[in-house]
Amino acid sequence: MHTMLQRLHPTSFPAIQRSAVDTLQINLGYRCNQSCLHCHVNAGPNRTEMMERETIHEVLAALEACNIQTLDLTGGAPELNPHFRDLVRQARSLDVHVIDRCNLTILLQPGMEDLADFLADNKVEIVASLPCYLKENVDSQRGKGVHQESIQALQKLNRLGYGMPGSNLTLNLVYNPGGPYLPPEQTQLEADYKRELKQRFSVEFNQLLALTNLPIQRFGSTLVSKGQFADYMKLLKSSHRDYNLGSVMCKRLVSVDWQGKIYDCDFNQMLGLPLVLSDGRSAQISDLEKLIHENLNISVADHCYGCTAGQGSSCGGALV
Repeated sequence: MHTMLQRLHPTSFPAIQRSAVDTLQINLGYRCNQSCLHCHVNAGPNRTEMMERETIHEVLAALEACNIQTLDLTGGAPELNPHFRDLVRQARSLDVHVIDRCNLTILLQPGMEDLADFLADNKVEIVASLPCYLKENVDSQRGKGVHQESIQALQKLNRLGYGMPGSNLTLNLVYNPGGPYLPPEQTQLEADYKRELKQRFSVEFNQLLALTNLPIQRFGSTLVSKGQFADYMKLLKSSHRDYNLGSVMCKRLVSVDWQGKIYDCDFNQMLGLPLVLSDGRSAQISDLEKLIHENLNISVADHCYGCTAGQGSSCGGALV
């Protein structure tokens, strides 16, 4: 069993069931040009796992067969997968809404100079990580110079129309705390981001998504090494709100890893906690059509309290 999963089991988290699947979240690989302290994927430049063309063909077949409305692409840096652009083009040809979870600095990397234009041409929604508008906070989480490059990338996206009034190009930013505490209220934080980014850098965007750090992978290991794991779990559990259970992302989303295995969410994927079908098999992308007709319980562990604590947290930001 995954070592972090041992700390998260057994659990008292309430049982929840999946509803209709409308979003397929695909992890295209764990390689990334950054190595962020909070990364729940443990991604970095030296990771080699990458989804191959054959599996991408299975993803496209599942999108069409199951009438999936949204394709949510993540990583690592999903754009580093050599088949990223082909996948985006073909998904858009199926009239599927595509989200690119972008770390911003990838847009400035050698060989990626036309990436922003490609995303705009295909009307891809960008969900971009920016844990703060202040240089010191961003660089401490994500590495020296990341804040400056992120601002340059945001200005480039704005010039293309992303996040601008009247544009159909959506640019959402993602905030996550710099330590073992819950994010502040999303609406007020979004107002702060919009004011500060506009005044300091003439940057505009659509929405801010406030995400809670989950105690797994790199962030979980940091908590353990600092002796903060138990206290953070106590915070998440004491902040649990039952009313968030109906809106957690795993109700309508499934996560697919670079090998084509299906999980209830990206966090379960990182814990190696598979989605098990009624026949006892771990689900693969080829099982998606079968999966959406099964009334399955979602696999849970103590990390799930991170999604129901306080205002709630999901890939789409706060639940409340």
